[in-house]
Amino acid sequence: MLGILLLFGILGFYADGNTDNNYMHFAVEKPQNIILGDSRGAQGIVPAELEKKLAKKFDNFSLNIVQSPYGQIYLDALKRKIDPDTKNGIFILTVNPWNLSLDVNVKRLKDYPEEQSHSPFTDMHFYDCSPNYEYLLKHYGRSWFKLYTEREEAGKSNTYLHKDGWMEVTVDMQKDSVSKRVSEKINFYKDMSVKQKLSDVRLSALSKIIEYLKDKGTVYLVRIPATEKILEIENKKFPEFNKLIQNMAAKHHVAYYDLTTQYADYLYSDGTHMYKESGKVLSGRLADSIALHRKH
Repeated sequence: MLGILLLFGILGFYADGNTDNNYMHFAVEKPQNIILGDSRGAQGIVPAELEKKLAKKFDNFSLNIVQSPYGQIYLDALKRKIDPDTKNGIFILTVNPWNLSLDVNVKRLKDYPEEQSHSPFTDMHFYDCSPNYEYLLKHYGRSWFKLYTEREEAGKSNTYLHKDGWMEVTVDMQKDSVSKRVSEKINFYKDMSVKQKLSDVRLSALSKIIEYLKDKGTVYLVRIPATEKILEIENKKFPEFNKLIQNMAAKHHVAYYDLTTQYADYLYSDGTHMYKESGKVLSGRLADSIALHRKH
């Protein structure tokens, strides 16, 4: 028995950015500058690019619309994640209608997608342990031997989670492959738009997160672009969204950058997620905007 425990203990040391899409969020030191949001933010905002221009290390604490939509669970996770001594942080909150909406048929908290998906935010206590055996025991469902055989040293996976939280996705960017993925995403959002509505609970949680972070630094709300057809779906279903976020930003005296008007400047791997090289460009432009704002 002792030998088995020792073996598992050793294998845990090989957990890294290849392990899964979430492990590294719980295996690094607590940050003072944070990016929040869903998979658009996870893939589209690159902390290393922000650091180049803002001289601050960032952590991208974004997962996806199922596991990290704005809500009380995300706020509680943020409180466990952030360095408690943070005083002059920069906080980038990426927003879109999907991470602030809810299925019209969902009424009870236990039926929220973050609860149903068993998001690690619902049961994780330790966010800065490496190896993080709590995470591996609770959320890694594969053979632990794969931690060794599929380790980063053997080659990065196509979905590689950097230590700073950036989800680097490598896919075939040939026109036919991209068109197929875009078509699938358009159908996905069309179907989802039928049953989604903006959620007062999620909007209230976003407001609470802004207030919590304002005491620790400066908050920026950011809407990341998608392809024109997906933005058309969003704007048709949620025509009030931008005005609502503008009003929230004004209420809390924070800046809001709606970058969707620049959608044609970037490449997308599937229509909704920015291709990694375009994400670097967008992150650099966002850093320029933040740097200018901080001068005034």
